[in-house]
Order: sequence, then C-alpha cells, then structure tokens
Amino acid sequence: MRTSGVLNIIGKLLILISIVLLTPIPFSLYFDDGMVHVFLYCALIGAALGSGIVACFVPDKDLGFRDGFAVVVLSWLGLAFLGSLPYYLCGKMPCYVDCFFESMSGFTTTGSTVLSEVEILPPSILFWRATTHWIGGMGIIVLSLAIMPLLGVGGTQLFQAEMPGPTKDRLAPRIQDTARILWAVYLLFTVIEIVLLLLGGMSFYDAICHAFASLATGGFSTHTASAAHYNTSYIHYVLIVFMFLAGVNFSLHHKALMSGKLSDYWNNEEFRLYLLLIVGTTIFIMGVNLTHEVYKSFSLALRDTLFQVVSIVTTTGFGTADFDQWPPSCKMLLVTLMFIGGCAGSTGGGIKVVRILLFFKYARLQLHNLVHPRAVGTIKLGNQKVPKEVMIAILGFFALYIAFFLLASLAVTALDVDLLTGVTAVIATLNNIGPGLNEVGPARHFGNLPGLAKVVLSICMLAGRLELYTLVVLLTPDFWRMARKPVLRWQFKNDKADVNRI
Repeated sequence: MRTSGVLNIIGKLLILISIVLLTPIPFSLYFDDGMVHVFLYCALIGAALGSGIVACFVPDKDLGFRDGFAVVVLSWLGLAFLGSLPYYLCGKMPCYVDCFFESMSGFTTTGSTVLSEVEILPPSILFWRATTHWIGGMGIIVLSLAIMPLLGVGGTQLFQAEMPGPTKDRLAPRIQDTARILWAVYLLFTVIEIVLLLLGGMSFYDAICHAFASLATGGFSTHTASAAHYNTSYIHYVLIVFMFLAGVNFSLHHKALMSGKLSDYWNNEEFRLYLLLIVGTTIFIMGVNLTHEVYKSFSLALRDTLFQVVSIVTTTGFGTADFDQWPPSCKMLLVTLMFIGGCAGSTGGGIKVVRILLFFKYARLQLHNLVHPRAVGTIKLGNQKVPKEVMIAILGFFALYIAFFLLASLAVTALDVDLLTGVTAVIATLNNIGPGLNEVGPARHFGNLPGLAKVVLSICMLAGRLELYTLVVLLTPDFWRMARKPVLRWQFKNDKADVNRI
C-alpha cells in the first residue's frame, strides 16, 4: 500500500468536507440559534487537519486497488470524526460516543439515532444532520471524483471500492465523468423533490432536509415523529415516490432520462423484482393489518403500509406508523425486507436485489444440475451472461455477511442487550435501515444502549455502507504486509536533491 498517497488524498477530502461544514451557517443566521461559531470552529479544525496532512505527505500517481480500499475506509472514518464535532460542540450531546454514532449514522445513510427528541438540536445542527445523509448517499469518494480532478489519480480504484453492488456501471469512458453524471441525476431528483414538498406546504428548511434524507435513503427528520409529523397524503406519497426512485440503480435512471423511454425500467430484470417485492409485500401486509383491524380505513391502511414497505426496502427508515405494533407476520416480513435492501447502484443499503436474484438463479441451476448432471447451464441477468467470477464474489459476500452478522449480534447481546433488541439493532445498522424492533423500534431510539454496543453498531453501519469487503479486507494481515512506509515531503525533497547531485 502506498501510504503517502493514501494519506494525501484523505487530507484533500477533509479539506472538502471543511467547506461543506460552512453550509449550515446561513440557516444558523436565519434561525438565530447561535451555532455560527461552532461550524466555523469545525471547518477550521478540518481545514487545518487536512492541510497539515497534504503538506506532510507526498501524493502518489500510481494508486492501486489496495490503496483504494484504504482511502475509502479511512476517509469515511475521518469524515465521521469531523462530522461528529458539531454535535459535540453544540453542547446538546455531551457524550462523544453518541456524537460519533449520530455522525456515522448520517454519513452512512443509516438513520439510527440516539436522540429521544430530535427538536432539542438547533435547526442548523439538524440541517448538518440531513446534509451528512445527502453527501453520504451517493458517496463522498464519488463526489470528490466529480468535483476534484486532483483525485482522478486512482479514480477507478476508489470508485470500485465505494460504490454499492456486485458490478459497477461506467456511464462514460472517464471515471470522473461517470461520477459527474451520477451526481447530476442525484441533484436533479433532489431539486424536483424539494419543489414538490414546497407545493405540499412544507417550509423551505424542512423540504430541503426531508429531500436530502429521502433521496439518500437516510431517514433523519427534523421532527421526532418523523414523516408522521406531516399527516397529509400528498407529502407522504411524494416521499414514497422519491424513496422508491432512490432505491433504483442511478445508472438506470440516467439511461431512461437520456432515452426518454420508461420501458428501460421495465426491461431491467432487477427493477422488475424490486417492484414486485414492494407490490406483493404491500398487498400482504395491508391485508393482514385490515384483517386484524389495525386499520379500519382502506386508504389509510394502503398509505401507511406502502410507506413503511418502501421505507424499509429502500433502507430509508422514515416512519408514519409504529410497525413494531403490527402483527408478528408483518414484522417478520419487514425484517426480511431489511436484509434485501434496494437495487445495486442505488443509495439504499442491504444485500441488494440483484444479489438475491442471482443467488436464487444459482440455486435453481444447482437443482437443475442434480436432475441433469451432464447439462451445461449458464446464469443470465437480462440478456447478459453473468461471469463466473461475479457469482463467486456474490457467494463469498453471503458467507461473509452471515459471519459478520452473527459476530456483531453476539457482541451486542453480550453487553446485556436483550435478544430481539440486539439482533434487530445489528440488522438495522448493518443494512443501513435506521429503526429495529423492541427498544430500538421506530418509536424509540438507540440512546439507551451501552456505549460499547454503539461502537459495535457504528462499525456495522460502515461495514454495511461499504458492503463488507472494503472494510474487512483492511483487517487481514496480508493487506498491511506490503504497506510502504509513508514518505514526508521534506524527505522526498532531500531524496531528489541527492539524486540530482549524483
């Protein structure tokens, strides 16, 4: 690993986020919440830290995939640290572990919170909370590649290490152009949603925060009651539509926008399964809720059920109802959806629909081979043959996922957390959902969990956002065995001077 080049890029990313830390200041001035100095301090800390790292370590133009893994993981940890400072310095969250948990939850678009009342935070801090969602939704590395050509070195490696899904779609020959296209579509949808929410009667401030949270599939709201604070069908259905869109592959959005054909969506096999899961689950849960008289109004049952199904399958975590009070079969189905998540290339978390689809295709092929041993079968996604390497990677991902899930669940429940709370807390954080069940249900929070449990769950959030491999590979001895000693700039200059003298 080229340590100097990795640290140099992390320094540049810290400088970038320091600039973003200034964006809540206009809201602080408007609401007069007295937080201007907090964001100025945090921006200065980040800029000083980032500039110091850039000044010390020599950039490297030959970054490889090993370096890409290190940049992504270490930069996300650095951003979570820097993003936690406004929470800590505002004085409303005195425990730093809680601040780090909230920051990691924001950047990874998990939406789990330690706050029993969201409104205790000043408006500008809540805006920063929503902004961490929006930045983390498409990915800080992808953002950096889009607007910082300096990070174009090793861009493919960084892109591959951060973007979710078993395959990465390149929409343009240059990886920077692909990043710009993805962020352009993301920004377009965000603006459209803000306008539609404004038309529904939301304030400009709330519209921005909820658009950031729904497009990023994050789920942080400016109200403790979440989306239920706005008890209007119009706003709920607008959020449903954009949560649904956020759970779709953004490369597919770009393709449909460029061609002007909605059929491009239907022709995609992953999208069809994604839509079928939502429709089928909604019908089943709504039927059970009506049968058990959880709802007496068909329209309300449809709205709440569809909202929660889309919110869970896209891993957004917004709530309009306390689904922890629904019948057991409904809760079981929602927990299953937590594992599945959205489509590959979306802002959603979870295992991803395409992996589930290919896994069952592989299982069906194995059953076919048992009956017809001499048959030579292939697995196809749409009209494309799936390479053997991709299937091996998917099966390896499932094995790693199960092992990580079991170890994390064991660690949390070992800290005197009851089984239902502990296991669903891991499910909620590992899949970047937000709420779980019981003590971490949609009407409760993570604040009462032990501090060490919050640390474990923070690791789960990062592992889920980076899809396990990127994080776990850094824990292997082989990764660090070939790491190079960092080269400081003054050492580099001295070495060049020696070479010139020779």
